[in-house]
Amino acid sequence: MERGGTVATVVQFSSPGTVELVECAPATLTPGMVRVRTWYSGVSAGTELTAYRGSNPYVTKHWDTEQRLFVDGAPSFAYPVAGWGYSEVGEVVELGPEASGLQVGDVVYGIWGHRSEAVVAADRLAAQKLPAGVDPLHGVFFRVGAIALNAVLAADVQLGDRLVVFGQGVIGLLATRLAVLSGAHVAAVDGIRRRRELAAGFGAEATWDVAPEGGVGALARQWCGGGADAAIELSGNYRALHEAIRSVATEGTVVASGFYQGGADALRLGEEFHHNRVRIVASQIGGTPVRLGDRWNHARLLRVFGEQLSRGTIQPGPLVTDIVDADQVGAVFAKLDAGDPDTLQVVLRFDAPEGGRQ
Repeated sequence: MERGGTVATVVQFSSPGTVELVECAPATLTPGMVRVRTWYSGVSAGTELTAYRGSNPYVTKHWDTEQRLFVDGAPSFAYPVAGWGYSEVGEVVELGPEASGLQVGDVVYGIWGHRSEAVVAADRLAAQKLPAGVDPLHGVFFRVGAIALNAVLAADVQLGDRLVVFGQGVIGLLATRLAVLSGAHVAAVDGIRRRRELAAGFGAEATWDVAPEGGVGALARQWCGGGADAAIELSGNYRALHEAIRSVATEGTVVASGFYQGGADALRLGEEFHHNRVRIVASQIGGTPVRLGDRWNHARLLRVFGEQLSRGTIQPGPLVTDIVDADQVGAVFAKLDAGDPDTLQVVLRFDAPEGGRQ
């Protein structure tokens, strides 16, 4: 399990409700690849909690890649599941034969899972060097920032539009900020006061609790004078999706970007959705809005978000609430599962340099 005197480790969901850091064999360095030593890895409080809880469809059903359907059969992933995680930052420590575009010592961001080191294609990471002046700790926000930006693009935000963003977790707060930068008047909805305060700091003109008298939909219609141009739902809560539908004007757009689990009793499609001819659009990081054609892709989402970090128009520092050593991952997920209101972005620390900065 050792390479060069170090032990390779990876976060593993051993069973529902059990997650731990385990040893693993270091990957072999092959042509065109580089070895990256992880500094930081951001935890997704939405997607990864579904693996922790056992509710993720990939661990209960089989995803047929040809039909693009979940079907009966052996689940696509079976416990133990190792290597989840999609918000990593690290240092290139070794180059394989024919690897180009990177040098030992380059700091990069990308997706290689919650693991102490990984072997990754050089051509993929060459475009994902951490921009100058960006704190390496903030590199964990590239992926979630891309998800937020994709949702804002799906909402087709125009200068002067009124937009309601439901859910002010990490992605929701970034969506709020990106929508403001795009010229929208934004109202932010969340049940936690501290998150509403952060949303106001990110430029939201109005902030609402989740259960005002008459519902958020009625409040939004008063604020907009007839209904919002669009709404983005990022909490993954069906009741919030229903209120998002109630919030928008006739033929308005609702972007469903949350990772919804289970049934949807709170979603009443025979009510405002039907009578106001509301358009619901799914936003998922696997693709950008079709109407944008080839002009936008995943690489551009990352690049544009990185430009905002470099310029300081997005400052994600206040979103980092917990930086913990990777071997404390079990306690991290127990805390997230309990719904701790003070927790936003949790970052696992693997081998970060002293001070955490370049």
